[in-house]
Amino acid sequence: MQVTRKIELAVRRRWILNGLLCLVAPLMASAQSNAVVDQRPQEHRLRLFHTHTGERIDIIYRRGDTYLPDAIAKLDFLLRDFRTGDVGHFNSRLYDTLEELTISVGRPGAEIDIICGYRSPRTNEFLRSHTTGVAKNSLHIQAEAIDLRIPGVSTLKLRQAALALHRGGVGYYPHSDFIHVDTGRVRQWCFDCPPSLLTGD
Repeated sequence: MQVTRKIELAVRRRWILNGLLCLVAPLMASAQSNAVVDQRPQEHRLRLFHTHTGERIDIIYRRGDTYLPDAIAKLDFLLRDFRTGDVGHFNSRLYDTLEELTISVGRPGAEIDIICGYRSPRTNEFLRSHTTGVAKNSLHIQAEAIDLRIPGVSTLKLRQAALALHRGGVGYYPHSDFIHVDTGRVRQWCFDCPPSLLTGD
């Protein structure tokens, strides 16, 4: 009788173990599947609207650490000098700055209004002779600067977010309602600003 009882207990334990395996196996498979998904390179997306041409783009420009050449070329074209049609080849780090700005202001994936991207030397000279606040050796000429705003986000808040990134130069143009970001040295300026804005009061 004791032998029979031991056999019955052994069989029951085996049934219980088999039942547990049936329950755990799908969970393990799901965990492994999620681990595979998590190992995929993160996708980085930009949504831009050019205020002068009316053109829009919604594109994945980077996967993981790899910039996508076709996507970068399309972004460069959107940011061309719309007056001459000349296309500049932007420093890809500037596209990262744009994406990080949307995240910093709590609007990840938000569409960004582009005021100015690449600027040919001829256009830069024209603007210098007809407007104020245009530098002779502007980084727009080097395709290393972009003027922008994000609808629904104050340009003051956008300026503060850009400064916090420490990615390069940040210019603030409150009367024209845009900020300037570039890949130059870290610095800041405010065009035609009252002292209170310069001091942060």
